[in-house]
Amino acid sequence: MSLENAPEEIQLAVDLIMLLEEHEIAPQTVLAALEIVKRDFEKKLENG
Repeated sequence: MSLENAPEEIQLAVDLIMLLEEHEIAPQTVLAALEIVKRDFEKKLENG
């Protein structure tokens, strides 16, 4: 399966991985930031 035919969340994940790797951000920093992003979007889902 090519990336262009992959589900949207896979495409987004690949884009994010590439962006983070290109900027050489430390894995610990990435994971901490992703936790913040996850909490933010979970709140958005709860609030509609």
